Amino acid sequence: MARRHVVAKRVVLPDPVYKDMVVTKFMNCMMLNGKKSAAEKAFYGAITIIEGKGAAGLGAFKNGIEVFHAALENTRPLLEVKSRRVGGSNYQVPVEVRPDRRQALAIRWLIEFSRDRAGRSMREKLAAELFDAANKRGGAIKRREDVHKMAEANKAFAHFRW
Repeated sequence: MARRHVVAKRVVLPDPVYKDMVVTKFMNCMMLNGKKSAAEKAFYGAITIIEGKGAAGLGAFKNGIEVFHAALENTRPLLEVKSRRVGGSNYQVPVEVRPDRRQALAIRWLIEFSRDRAGRSMREKLAAELFDAANKRGGAIKRREDVHKMAEANKAFAHFRW
């Protein structure tokens, strides 16, 4: 971490299809070995798979990008625990999560659990994970609930927060 000055946030350009900066951040996190075109194909393919499920499968959502935003919103954690050393012992202190970290954690968890899923291609696995997260189930939602349970269990140490 830089001690002298705060590093400026990098501004990413919105993606060409949906004109959305969150989609660009998601694809940049999904990218492996600098292969952005592969990440774009997987993401846009997942969105078309979600839209291909039809009106019955989408439920309350109108299109695939709404499912993506709902999945991201449902996966964002509100609290997490940080380790603090107080008087020779370590305490897991619950703290609120900053908005940019919330988004980063949600993106990371969605990508991680979609990669771990059983399936044929990344676009199918990502579509399934996004659809599950939008409907408040799946691995990323379970991770969020586990983080919240940990923060709730350590609520007694909240006075060590500074």
